[in-house]
Formats: sequence, structure tokens, C-alpha cells
Amino acid sequence: MRDFSSDLKELRRRLDEARSYLNVDTGRARLSELEVVISAPDLWDDQDRAKKVNAEYANLKGDVGEFDDLESAIEDAEVLAELAREEGDESQEPEIEAGIAGIAKKFDGLELRSLFTGDHDAGDAIVQINAKDGGVDAQDWAEILLRMYQRWAERRGFEFEVNDLSEGTEAGILSADFTIRGRYAYGLMTAERGTHRLVRISPFDNQGRRQTSFAAVQVWPDMDDPDVELNEADIRMEVFRASGAGGQHVNKTSSAVRFIHLPTGLVASSQEERSQLQNRAKAMTRLKSMIAAKAEEERAAELEKIAGRQAQVGWGSQIRSYVLQPYQMVKDLRSGVETGNVAAVLDGDLDTFMEGFLQWKRSGAAAAGE
Repeated sequence: MRDFSSDLKELRRRLDEARSYLNVDTGRARLSELEVVISAPDLWDDQDRAKKVNAEYANLKGDVGEFDDLESAIEDAEVLAELAREEGDESQEPEIEAGIAGIAKKFDGLELRSLFTGDHDAGDAIVQINAKDGGVDAQDWAEILLRMYQRWAERRGFEFEVNDLSEGTEAGILSADFTIRGRYAYGLMTAERGTHRLVRISPFDNQGRRQTSFAAVQVWPDMDDPDVELNEADIRMEVFRASGAGGQHVNKTSSAVRFIHLPTGLVASSQEERSQLQNRAKAMTRLKSMIAAKAEEERAAELEKIAGRQAQVGWGSQIRSYVLQPYQMVKDLRSGVETGNVAAVLDGDLDTFMEGFLQWKRSGAAAAGE
């Protein structure tokens, strides 16, 4: 009869890790608090707050439930292995092996969560794409990236809202500002921050020459109530007609709002609401989120400098190459993750690259002794 004790011990170790990165004990306590809030008769008087409370409750309940299911599955495997050992019943070995393998596979999927260590990783993401070097090809490339992230969001069941869109001169887009809403949207999208390079035969070149194009992606956390004081003199407001969803009413009036923070050059927009007042409020919250995040990044960079460590590859640095000619390959220049299936990546199959980046980032932090 095979001895499964080491396999079961390893599962217990992974369960202890899951208790930590899922914050199970804190989650149980918070669930009790939220149950009281959810049962309050006036909860839905404030719909935004009610939605956030219900989302938090569902997420925590899912985390705690998943942990409890894994713990129960391990206990069942331990009992079965012990009974089989006592009775010398080798016929139970395949079932025990399958059970252990199934639990291990569930841990493999769950442990991505352990890579999210930032304060804002679990929240929504504000994303901006800007066409860079490459003329019309770069503008077309920026639009391809916009579609790629929209398809990725759809695959994960995330909400995708365009806040602002600037059309290209002949094709594509000059820039796009959008919000992705879903659990860990920001933590995952941090993998995309930087410059993306495309190599292909240009569809806009009559001579069919190969063209290299660049587009820059920036990602910010969408904070609920960022603690930032702004000087009104530092902000320029622009209003424009919404170009996205919203129907004819939205497009008839200049209800969309864009704020430009002059000292930093940061731009935040909103066009999803019918009311200009509501769009102003949303755009201002986004701008404050960007400024707060920028301040946090600058503090982190300064600490890295003091500690004598090189900062992570970030905004303005080339992070990934997408080659369509003379061969087909997408390669992340940080993690080394690559694939020859370019079409799948451009259709939103980004999870492997995102997880590879998060693993690379954690290994760098571990090497630095953090």
C-alpha cells in the first residue's frame, strides 16, 4: 500500500498558505459585519453603497467557501488514505491519487491570488492607451490594443467602459481612456503598463514594407475616495459630446467631461453618464485616483533608490513585442513568456502573460529580500 503522507502534508502546507493570502480569518469576521449591514432595511437607499456592500460580501463569501471546501476535501482524502492503510486495501490507491491531484489542481488555480500584494490590486483599473511612433500604423495598433483589452475583459466577465476616445487622423485612434471593473482588474492590468511594440507588413503602405509601431499603456487604480486636495487653478476642464454608448440624448449635448491636471499632465475623463454634473464628479474622482497613485509610485521609486535597487520596468519602457512578420510571436521582455499564437493574444488571451509578469515581479521582490 502506497504511503500518501507526504502528499497530504504538502496539501496541508498549501492550505495554510491559502489561509494567509485569502485572509480567511479576517474575512470570516468581516462577513459577520456585512450580514448585519445587508439585512438593514435602508441599505438600497444608497444604491452605489449597496452594490459595493453586496459585491464585497459575495467576494468574501466565495473566498471563505473555497477555503472551507479545500479543507474538507483534504480531510476526506486523509480519512480515506488512513482507512486504506489500516486495511491494506490497495484498490483505493487510484481514488486517493485522483483526489490529491484534483485538490492540487485547485490550489494551482487559486495561488495566483497570492501574487496580488498591492493595496489596490483587488480593485478596478483605469487604463489609457496612446499611439506613439509609427504614424497611422501606430494609431491602428492603439485601436487593436483597445479591442484586445476589451476582449480580455469579456473573457473574464469584467465590465468595460470607454471614458474618452480620440479618433486617428486616417485610421485607428490617437488615444483611449477606459475603465475595467472586476475583482483584481487593477492587479492583473499592472502587467500591461508600458510600451507595446508591433512588427508587421503595413496595411497602409502601398509598397508593402514592414513597419514597426509603438503604443503606450498606462494603468491606474480606480479608488473610491482618494484623499487628495487639488488646486482648482491647476485643473483645466473640457466638455465634449460623448461618442460611446448612451443613445442619442448623450450625443446631442456636451455632457462628457475631461479634466487635465496641468502640473502633472494627467488626464481623466467621463462620458458614461447623461448628466454633465455626474460626469464631472466621476472624472474628478478618477483624476484624484491617478494623482494619488502617482504619488505612491514616486514614493516607492524613492525607497528603491535609497535601498540601492533598480526600479521595476514601468511606464515608458518597452515591455512586449508582437511580431507578425517575418514570423509570428508575442514575447514579454520582462518575464520571457512567449507564444506563436499571436491571433489568440490579440483576441484577449492574456492571462498567461499577466501571470508570468506577476511571477517575475514576485521573484524580483524575493531576490531583493522583501
